[in-house]
Amino acid sequence: PRRRMFGRLAPVILLARVSVAARLQRQGAEILTAGHTPTVAMATKFTDATLQQLASGELAALPLLQSVAKELDAAIDDPKVAAELDKQLGALRSFQRAEFHMPKKRTIPQADAAVANLDDESVYFVGNSLGLPPKKVREYVNEELDRWADLGVNGHFTGKKAWMPIDELVTGGSADVVGALPSEVAIMNSLTVNLHLLFISFYRPSGRRNKILYEANCFGSDFFAFESQARLHGLNPSDVLVPLSTREGEETLRTEDIIKAIEAAGDTLAVLCFGTVQYYSGQFFDVPTITAAVHRAGAIALWDCAHAVGNLDLRLHEWGVDGACWCTYKYLNAGAGGIGGFFVHERHHGKGLPVLAGWWGQKKATRFDMAHNISMEDGASAWRLSNPPVLQTVSLQASLDIFGRTTMKELRGRSMLLTGYLEALLRQRGLISDKGAGAARLQLITPTDPKARGCQLSLRFATTEAMLAAYAGLGRRGIVVDDRKPFVIRAAPAPLYNTFRDVQLFVQGLADVLDEMDTQAPPAKRAKA
Repeated sequence: PRRRMFGRLAPVILLARVSVAARLQRQGAEILTAGHTPTVAMATKFTDATLQQLASGELAALPLLQSVAKELDAAIDDPKVAAELDKQLGALRSFQRAEFHMPKKRTIPQADAAVANLDDESVYFVGNSLGLPPKKVREYVNEELDRWADLGVNGHFTGKKAWMPIDELVTGGSADVVGALPSEVAIMNSLTVNLHLLFISFYRPSGRRNKILYEANCFGSDFFAFESQARLHGLNPSDVLVPLSTREGEETLRTEDIIKAIEAAGDTLAVLCFGTVQYYSGQFFDVPTITAAVHRAGAIALWDCAHAVGNLDLRLHEWGVDGACWCTYKYLNAGAGGIGGFFVHERHHGKGLPVLAGWWGQKKATRFDMAHNISMEDGASAWRLSNPPVLQTVSLQASLDIFGRTTMKELRGRSMLLTGYLEALLRQRGLISDKGAGAARLQLITPTDPKARGCQLSLRFATTEAMLAAYAGLGRRGIVVDDRKPFVIRAAPAPLYNTFRDVQLFVQGLADVLDEMDTQAPPAKRAKA
């Protein structure tokens, strides 16, 4: 009976299957036409060589981005453009998102399910403040915890990661990132400690030559170092500190104004110390030009590379920089409070510069003899004071292993595309202008010349209240940026792990936040805007 029943139902089942198949086929076609276009044979191709050419200035980012949009017959802010860019550039070795932990929106304290899908990954645009953790960090740290448990004190001299020379594991990779010889780099301490060590050696005020030239809007910790170094030499900071301000109505320093200030200081200038990338505006200073001018004045050029290392294709040795220091927790992804970096050009090695000495600056062969005979290491290692923190060092190693898969030139090229795309979309949506808000809602205070900036774009709001409201609104959407009072939100797509899709989501989120703020503003303020 069952066979007879099935025989009667078979035509019905067959028709149902055909109907379902036809419906699925129609749905598939609808999906394609709704948001998924058929594959287009693209003439614009991105390769490692393309990124190198972008970094060297042979190619420009915006025309390449526009050509992709044109070939897809789409506006530059169309999701198809971001998808094509991610498809091509995501296959290159400069993109390593899979090697990092990306926070989910549900783990972002400010995220709100009313405006964000909490299961999605966050849009993390704050690698300029704290980079994301490489997935290998946990493994590397746990290895050393296990070695400590198993070996105790013997871990200092046992195994491939013996603790006594463990900083040597990260010296070469760090030198590659900053464009230095390994002998010019030491990994030690933290940024401001290393800045003080540079000043101990290079700030030697004598007679008229006692001035320190710096950016008027420098990072606070740098200013405190400058002021205390002046006092250390018995000088009044107001007599020797020379802050250089931007022109009235401008947000960035002009290179010609910096050169004029150096020349005006002349034989009174002892040290110039600038941030390689200005933390607030995102301006990348012309390091080789400024350094050469300082040397013509007979002075020393020191650079704080906190916002440049891992962000730009630095050439500290080639540029003739006297000394530099950096942190490793931003673009180098070594974790909060990570170990610092230190550079002294080889021309200063072995020249008897004054240093604050410690046992880790002594030659390795005699370091544990405990004799009171000073025998300094060669190169930047002579400035080391104490043994490096092992867990911080291997955290940095986990990140440098990833950097070692690509080159800084390729990362710089990818970064120019990402940040160029961010600027292009902000302009497409009418969100930014260069000279005050005007018809746009925000002012872009970062240079528009890609050669004069890194990853970061700094967006200036009219008031601190508006900036903080926008910051909160982005956080509710699981978009992570940072605020810098009084007026700026900084957005920094990091090339190792951020995508063009991230850029789209950020711009859409920012537009939604600004619309929301306009809606909630009192009528008088809305009319004024």
